[in-house]
Amino acid sequence: MSASAQAVAEGGRATRGLGSARPESLWADAWKRLRRNRAAVLSGFFLLGVGLLAAIAPWIPGLGDPTAQNLALGASPPSAAHWFGTDELGRDTFARVIYGGRISLLVGFVGTFVSLVIGVSWGAIAGYHGGKLDEAMMRAVDVLYSLPYIFLVILLLVFFSRSILMLFVALGLVQWLTMARIVRGQVLSLKNQTFVEAARALGADDGAIVFRHIVPN
Repeated sequence: MSASAQAVAEGGRATRGLGSARPESLWADAWKRLRRNRAAVLSGFFLLGVGLLAAIAPWIPGLGDPTAQNLALGASPPSAAHWFGTDELGRDTFARVIYGGRISLLVGFVGTFVSLVIGVSWGAIAGYHGGKLDEAMMRAVDVLYSLPYIFLVILLLVFFSRSILMLFVALGLVQWLTMARIVRGQVLSLKNQTFVEAARALGADDGAIVFRHIVPN
């Protein structure tokens, strides 16, 4: 085999190798970046530990009732019986921190989930359809931006139940506005890309194009 023919053959094998390589997904790239960031990994383990303690709080041996009072203890310093000490009413500060963490985590997870669902859906629909629908939906976002968040939360709690779960939902309902704007901008930049045109040519409906092709990207 001549040198030129051998070079062509090697070039063909290299080209086939490049063609068979799978492109890296967005989630794989994000996971790779996360693993390289030691501070983020340590913070993740810390948050995971806090969440685990909050989840199993009722079954932790020796963890007292966070509302139980013992005026004889008063504001005592940390000890073997009370790791974080006690407050002025003799309540175990460590138990109060753990049980308080349960509420904080619920606020974060439920509120974020509600705001994510509403914000992504609202922004994706507005950005994809455009025109008057986009104008009306984003003007509604501007109006809600002008209202104080605490006023909206109180209004929702007045019209609906005053349970803790409803408070979480209410917080999520007023935190989706920024997410809607971000998603709308991304959808506007993606809706005319080649993969969207291909999905449309294959007969995919608008819902499938938005939530199966555009939103994951």
